Amino acid sequence: MKILVFEYITGGGFNKQDLPNSLAAEGSLMLNALLDNLAGLSGLEVTVMLDCRLGDSVGGTSINTVIIRPEHDITEEFARLVKQSELVWPIAPEFDSILQNLCQTVESSGKTLLTSPATAVAIAGNKFKTYELLNRNHIASVPTRMFKNEYPLFLDTLRAGGEWMIKPVDGAGCADSYVITNRQDFERMAVKKDQYVIQPHLQGAKTSLSCLFKQGLGWLVCANLQRFEFIDRQYRLAEIVVNHHPDLGEYGQLIDKIALALPGLWGYVGIDLIESPGSTWVLEINPRLTTSFVGIYDALGINVAEAVLQLVHGEPILNPTDNRPITVQAIQETNAN
Repeated sequence: MKILVFEYITGGGFNKQDLPNSLAAEGSLMLNALLDNLAGLSGLEVTVMLDCRLGDSVGGTSINTVIIRPEHDITEEFARLVKQSELVWPIAPEFDSILQNLCQTVESSGKTLLTSPATAVAIAGNKFKTYELLNRNHIASVPTRMFKNEYPLFLDTLRAGGEWMIKPVDGAGCADSYVITNRQDFERMAVKKDQYVIQPHLQGAKTSLSCLFKQGLGWLVCANLQRFEFIDRQYRLAEIVVNHHPDLGEYGQLIDKIALALPGLWGYVGIDLIESPGSTWVLEINPRLTTSFVGIYDALGINVAEAVLQLVHGEPILNPTDNRPITVQAIQETNAN
């Protein structure tokens, strides 16, 4: 079986602009972890797209590497390689509908997409639509409003001492997300109100769930603890403790509810939570590989790529051969001097 793997940042998505170092490093972690998973399986011919600035090979000699240069049209190259493949696994951010469009390209080609379809990404990749869906299905989630609609109320609550999170409606990670406590904080931001959402700044443990989904069914692989630094009104991910919580029973009902609420979810999905004593809120649903994926094999001995391929024709077989926490360090952007 011919499988195309396209991690957007490292695969040429930025081929006509500067390559963000931290995003490229994080993308490389996920890409190499996925390729390691795939290398352990037989019967696969793997092709991977790679930005020319990152060298000429990844994942060993068994990988077919297609080098993407500045003169290439990344959309055309991806579509061309999709046509030559049977299975396609895109990894991409949700902003600017990047992931959604990649999924649509694969679906339109009639090839097998190894992630959630474009219709599910359109919801999960939009924080406001995600909140509306969860709220309709009585799933506790962080209250979310479009900033343009809540702007007058926002100013009133600032005067009263409120604390808010403002973030892009389709942003990935913590980029361009800010905690606002006063009018001065807000005025220092360059916010396009129609493209941002506003949420109350809730306190609690930041947990992520690594899951598999298919047609209204969900399987929980592991629960992970996200540790953040708080710098200049922003959270910055410092590290993730993968499989930090060995008792997964408390999350099972939540995963089942999400699977039924959004039955289009398929394959690996990361779910971000905020937890406090007696309360758990869903913060985001990430319909793609997440950084936590990098530590799963070492933590549990589970080959997630194999489990996702099993989903194509049935249900995944999740048999852990280990059970320990693994810490994955986050990559921080540094300024060159």
